[in-house]
Amino acid sequence: MRGAGLFAAFLMAMLSLSGVRAQSPGPADALPQNIPEQGLWLSEGHDGLFSIQPCGHALCGQLIGMAYDGEMPKDVWGRSQCGIRMLTDFVPIEDRKWQGHILDPRTGRVYQARIWVSQPNVLKLRGFVLGMPLLGETQTWSRYTGPPVGPQCKLPKDAR
Repeated sequence: MRGAGLFAAFLMAMLSLSGVRAQSPGPADALPQNIPEQGLWLSEGHDGLFSIQPCGHALCGQLIGMAYDGEMPKDVWGRSQCGIRMLTDFVPIEDRKWQGHILDPRTGRVYQARIWVSQPNVLKLRGFVLGMPLLGETQTWSRYTGPPVGPQCKLPKDAR
């Protein structure tokens, strides 16, 4: 039993050090009126297009376009990656940042992540492990202004 208590104390210490809120927003919590993170975003490598929208009392992001040749990419479970909700449960935290989870469809692993708009039309996404943003990687996404996505989630060749 002593080991379980030490583990719980360790987890609480890690949460307090990371600055993460211990609770998710409740039903009384409302999303802010102006959410610059909402909209269409092109991933850093210009190989994925995401729609970030409110979902309940949080923000979520769905993969709606991909750059690929041949067969549509599949996730680790053999399903099409098209339409996968990869960003989930993003709730507001300090300094106009949002914290939630991101799914890696190739491995099935879920990581903690933060998103924020660093300047107009630029979204930063930082995925990390162990509740510590220091142990992570940041990508820079750009607001999508290109033509509509083609059939089967195919991004146009000139997607920007």
